[in-house]
Amino acid sequence: MTTLSTSWSRRSGWFDSTGREQRIKDYIELTRKLIWQRQATFLAATMLSAFYFDALRMVACYGLVLFSEVFDLMLSPAARKWTDDNPRTGRMLLIRITFNTVLSALAIGFFVIQLAVQQHTGGHFTPLFFLFAASLFAAMNNSQMIGILLLRLSIYSGAFMFITFYDVFRYQPPIYSRTWLEFFTSVFVLYFIADMSLAFYKQYQERLEQLKKVREENRRTKAAYEIKSQFLSTVSHELRTPLTSIKASLDLVNNGVLGEVPENLRPALAIAAKNSHRLANLIDDLLDLQKIEAGEMVFHFDKIDVAELVKEAVESTKSYADHLGIHVATVLPTQEMQMRGDHSRLIQVMHNLMSNALKFSREGGTVQVRVEARGPKVRISVQDEGVGIPENARDKVFGKFSQVDSSDIRKVGGTGLGMNITKQIVERHEGKVDYESKLGEGSTFYVEFDRLPEAAGDEDARNPVALTA
Repeated sequence: MTTLSTSWSRRSGWFDSTGREQRIKDYIELTRKLIWQRQATFLAATMLSAFYFDALRMVACYGLVLFSEVFDLMLSPAARKWTDDNPRTGRMLLIRITFNTVLSALAIGFFVIQLAVQQHTGGHFTPLFFLFAASLFAAMNNSQMIGILLLRLSIYSGAFMFITFYDVFRYQPPIYSRTWLEFFTSVFVLYFIADMSLAFYKQYQERLEQLKKVREENRRTKAAYEIKSQFLSTVSHELRTPLTSIKASLDLVNNGVLGEVPENLRPALAIAAKNSHRLANLIDDLLDLQKIEAGEMVFHFDKIDVAELVKEAVESTKSYADHLGIHVATVLPTQEMQMRGDHSRLIQVMHNLMSNALKFSREGGTVQVRVEARGPKVRISVQDEGVGIPENARDKVFGKFSQVDSSDIRKVGGTGLGMNITKQIVERHEGKVDYESKLGEGSTFYVEFDRLPEAAGDEDARNPVALTA
């Protein structure tokens, strides 16, 4: 028996490796979702029938329908627990679905037949319409499993034939009578239901094929992404080691440690040192990006004094600002404000914001770094007096390998990764990063984080004090 069941399952396609679990789960999930819609329809039909026919008999028939619904509800927990590809679990679910289908279809068929035998005049429009509605509902919502659908419709067809033949056997009318007309009309309705069922089944098959293609494409994309990440990580690490030696050697040469550098070689060596630093920054950014996307970047959250964080970041960029001839001013609150975060990653965020402001500022300009309370939040803002950012450039500002000025003749270099990495680090802190800018007047980039509760109510934190670096 088990061998025969397995053989039939494979031939019928219920347990092929691509669709068996999806079909059964789709069927059971949709059955569960539509239970209240079905019950509302059954209850309305019962109330209408009870008013015009034997109320006790109609309520009893509704009880049978309701009893069959309980078995359908019991399927949902079993389907949710089915997470493997065990064919036996699938076969057991299919057997239960088949039993429930027979029970439910017989209960509904019995319901409409009871209506028909009580209706002595005027044809059988009411029970036939109820049965037609039930058949159409099944055709629309049971297309996941064509065998189960055909089983239900076969039972409904038997009820159709019984009702239409009932008057033929009872009255034996001539072929041109209305009774035979109703019979042939019922046959036409059955054909219509069968055609609709086939159409809905084809649509479901198409959706299933599309889902299969999407999943396959997703699998290929993930595989390509993993290969890309591995390649990027390997190349970056392989480049980093020799580049570190090159950069250190150039620094030694330029600083005169290895002897006096001839005047005619100094410009070329300076350019080489500058570009080696840029390449090192690019590799560091690529490695950070790869770690973030792979979920491998580790964050250590501790209590952080926001003002001390800003002071440290400003101090570390002082030499770069002096080299560019740009003044950096800080505006800090008199009251201590604290947050939870990863100190080294937040320093990285501040370096990105400040280097961005310094690069786009004019010589002799000022960059202002401000810390202020915004309700339960603490905001760190970096304001420059540079060229500003055009409207509709937000995607470029926070995108990967993109800059607002992406032309070959742009004045400011960079990897185009800094702000994207900043955004992802800030989001890992459940914070927000954004900017305000006017073209030609400068930009203000800011990050906001949750303040620690003990510091959130300090009113003095709103009164900043200006410092200069």
